[in-house]
Amino acid sequence: MKITALTAQQKDPDRVNVMIDGKFRFSLDIVQVGDLGIKVGQELTDQELAKLETESQFGKLYVQTLKYCLRRPHSMREVRDYLYRKTLSRKYKSKKTGELKERPGISGSVADRVFDRLVERGYADDEKFARFWIESRYQRKGVSRRRLHSELLSKGVDRSIVEKYLSITDRTDTDELQKIIAKKQQRYADEQKFIQYLLRQGFLYDDIKQALDAVREDG
Repeated sequence: MKITALTAQQKDPDRVNVMIDGKFRFSLDIVQVGDLGIKVGQELTDQELAKLETESQFGKLYVQTLKYCLRRPHSMREVRDYLYRKTLSRKYKSKKTGELKERPGISGSVADRVFDRLVERGYADDEKFARFWIESRYQRKGVSRRRLHSELLSKGVDRSIVEKYLSITDRTDTDELQKIIAKKQQRYADEQKFIQYLLRQGFLYDDIKQALDAVREDG
């Protein structure tokens, strides 16, 4: 088998179509073409061709997962879960026949390589994620430390990391309660319902009563 042509993709100029014996076989990104030494006229054994097809899968999955990580930080568990979903087979309907077919997922070893590369380059990092989550949740709306603690644990972040970054933030439950009360108290005609809402956000009952009493005194 021989590589007979290398052509840039129209939809993605950073990817190169690899033609084997005059037919499209797979694509690689430009960096992979250079790193792997791909050239027109190169003869390939079955084993070498299989390796290149695996590298094609790796390149595509790495770019997809990198985009997922760049939309916003994710915990390492979330990244692993995303990659796991890519290993599952998917059913699809053939455009030509309308027949229901099954497309195999990416191999687990390729998914593991992608994860390791993302960790190596700092795109999958629970410490970075914990800092982002704590600050962004505080900025978007008031939230208790207990709620943040629970959310981060549920996303697979190690307890020691959660407690480390909650301990160094300068925001307090008192500040967050004041923020929520200022924004939402007017929506609740019944104070008990408002207290129940604040309890669901993870705030302690005594802290809630103290904050509401302070608002009444100031008013």
